Amino acid sequence: MTSPAAGLVVIVGSGLIGRSWAMLFASGGFKVKLYDIEQQQITNALENIRKEIKLLEQLGALKGTLSAEQQLSLITGCSNIQEAVEGAMHIQECVPENLEVKKEIFAQLDGIVGDDVVLSSSTSCLLPSRLFSGLAHVKQCVVAHPVNPPYYVPLVELVPHPETAPATVDRTHALMQKIGQSPVRVLKEIDGFALNRLQYAVISEAWRLVQDGIVSPSDLDLVMSDGLGLRYAFVGPLETMHLNAEGMLSYCNRYGEGMKRVLKTFGPIPEFSGSTVEKVHQAMCVKVPDDPEHLAARRQWRDACLMRLAKLKSQMPSQ
Repeated sequence: MTSPAAGLVVIVGSGLIGRSWAMLFASGGFKVKLYDIEQQQITNALENIRKEIKLLEQLGALKGTLSAEQQLSLITGCSNIQEAVEGAMHIQECVPENLEVKKEIFAQLDGIVGDDVVLSSSTSCLLPSRLFSGLAHVKQCVVAHPVNPPYYVPLVELVPHPETAPATVDRTHALMQKIGQSPVRVLKEIDGFALNRLQYAVISEAWRLVQDGIVSPSDLDLVMSDGLGLRYAFVGPLETMHLNAEGMLSYCNRYGEGMKRVLKTFGPIPEFSGSTVEKVHQAMCVKVPDDPEHLAARRQWRDACLMRLAKLKSQMPSQ
């Protein structure tokens, strides 16, 4: 497989993630074709993208070197999948997180694409071995899992099928870097990939701390938002260990036994039900009522914070 040049990227699915991918690829100068089964869904998606890109330009947060109008001119829609994929060098699937639905899409794509296109899934939890097995073009298949919201959170997990060609991963890695994302290679498939395994480990202990009456739900969130989260926005857990002593060997020698002692006290996997879920739900609703209007406003505030954080990180000198 040759290295990709600026060309056509096809997005299959025009929901939130599909629209975000379309914006990202256009910001990198790629022509984008947005496919969905209903023309009205495509029309709505293109209008939503237009509003988002125009707003980002007004806020000075538009990615890439092209203007809003230049980026918008690169994005078109199509309701015929065979027409959509013609000439594509990368296809990014973004349909609902349902194994059978996704397998049906990839089986369809498998029958109409050639040997020079990457078939990529945005799945957050479905293993490539279940998603791509049996496809004639399995060597061209890879999971490229974005983090919500992808426009402000650049991480993309690349997870290969056991038969995925190394060149497919290399090519997708290069493409993600070209559009400003931060790809990481998950070297072999594992349930939850890397991000969700770390996320679920944090959620699990957070839940136990609240369930056991150690800390309130609101204070638990502060531990992350005003504590660990600030540091982890710039430095990961392993580098944190390295910096919090005279290197990694020093840290493990100094704190290893203490870490193991604490880890032995961790409880069983929570059920995420019963009285604890009611307690957490009530605490969350005090801060953010669970009606659509309040939730949407809070998400908008979160995205604005992430936008500013992304801008700050881009201005920091690289080390």
